Amino acid sequence: MTNENIQQTLPPKTCSIDRLVTVKQDIEKVIAGEKTAARRNGRYADAGEVMVLDGKDFTVEKVYQQTLGEMTEEHAVSEGYENLESYKEFILSMHKGMKWLPQMKVWVHEFRQA
Repeated sequence: MTNENIQQTLPPKTCSIDRLVTVKQDIEKVIAGEKTAARRNGRYADAGEVMVLDGKDFTVEKVYQQTLGEMTEEHAVSEGYENLESYKEFILSMHKGMKWLPQMKVWVHEFRQA
C-alpha cells in the first residue's frame, strides 16, 4: 500500500498544523534540525502539508499512530531529546496528572525542512 493510500484511510484531523510545534524550545530544535518528529494525542497534519516556523518551511512526510510503549531511544532523539527518559520527563511535566501508559496511542508526525 502506498503512503497516499494509507493517508486516505486516516481519520479527520483533530487540530491544525499551526498547533503542531508551538513551544519555543521545540521550535528552536526544529529549526536547528534536532527535532524531526512530534507526537500528539490527535492528528494535526496530513503528509505533504507544510508547517512554517520562523519563516522556514517544514514538510510533513509521515503521519501514523504508535503506542508510547513502542517508543525507542531513536524516537526520543527524533523528538529532540537526549534519550527516552528525558522525553518522558518533559512530556509528563507539560501534562500535569498524565501517566505514561505503554498502551496509550499517539499520532506521530515526521517532518523535514523543505
